[in-house]
Amino acid sequence: MKGLERLERGGYPPINLVPGEVSQDAATMSWIYHATDGDTGAAVTGHLVRETCTVGASDVKYAFKVELDHAQIGALQGCARMEPEQFPEFKQKNLDDDDPDKKPVGPPPITNFKAPISYAYVEASGRVVLRRKGVTQLLAERGSQLSVSHDGNRVLFTREDGGASAIWLYDSPTRKTREWLGGGAQQAFWSADDTRVAFLKQAGTGWQVWIAPAGEPGQATQAYAGDVTSLDGWVDEHAVLASDANNFYWIGDAGGVTATLAARDLYGDQYGRPAMDDVRVNPANSDILLVSAAILKPAPGMPTEPRTGLGAGFFYYEVKSKRRVLLSPPDLFATSAGWSRDGIQIFYTSRETRGTVVERVFWDGSEVKRYAAGSDLVVGQ
Repeated sequence: MKGLERLERGGYPPINLVPGEVSQDAATMSWIYHATDGDTGAAVTGHLVRETCTVGASDVKYAFKVELDHAQIGALQGCARMEPEQFPEFKQKNLDDDDPDKKPVGPPPITNFKAPISYAYVEASGRVVLRRKGVTQLLAERGSQLSVSHDGNRVLFTREDGGASAIWLYDSPTRKTREWLGGGAQQAFWSADDTRVAFLKQAGTGWQVWIAPAGEPGQATQAYAGDVTSLDGWVDEHAVLASDANNFYWIGDAGGVTATLAARDLYGDQYGRPAMDDVRVNPANSDILLVSAAILKPAPGMPTEPRTGLGAGFFYYEVKSKRRVLLSPPDLFATSAGWSRDGIQIFYTSRETRGTVVERVFWDGSEVKRYAAGSDLVVGQ
């Protein structure tokens, strides 16, 4: 049937496929389906065989065995069954396939997301605010590099005074702001359980990765002795992601690099690194990185930076398969993209004539929604 095909994997954004030819072997009751990844152009082949199949230790028997091969992702195996009730459009296939006014069948809407109840952002005036359960609280008259605790009660942010950067802490229950750590510190990130904070500490002319108990910043320990240019947050409860000019490093909380990714492999030949990295690990699947980047060859009509002629957008990157998909709308100059806590929504800053606004889009690129006037929104709870 003409129209959209869709590949869904647990924990990953769905992939829209462009359907190709289907061949059948009547003697073996098998079919081979050909398609193309609609975002990357990678070849996809599905081999379906009428053969009794079970999954794991389940007693449920399926009528078909299926093998699917994606040129980037690799091979997937399992069982299959026919569910015509899931595709009511098939009932109309012979009636209106050639109807030019027929509305095309679209992908199912995303419904399993949770709207954030606690988030912080920078207003157009430069003030830092926390929006929690519908109430707006002022944190500071200025600040950047925001990080909201997972319980939504505290915000860490960076502020520069007299040429030296310091990390400040806002506590929502008491509505008090105080310096958390000074002496050259920036880019703080809460751990998943809010008990620790990873941050960058200045060492001479460079920056190094440190980790401290949230309530005792003076007891911080060094996690990586090498100089880095950016800290990109926690990968899981035992590792953080940081980078220098050439590589991204997975750094264990006990010290040492556990994995490395070359920056040129992450950005490819279509994208460039911005002045300050905005790479964020999906909180539900550490294999997915959300990357804000410069677009080296903007499409016609795409907003650009007047001085450089470059566009700005964001894409997600699957570390294992190296699959890269642009998500930002083509008519926007989009920066500072970050995940919601459920890992399904993306919040980003969009530049407009009158200033900047924060918008939200789902991880499949659907349902763009305006959220707030300002920039750099980060989600807590």
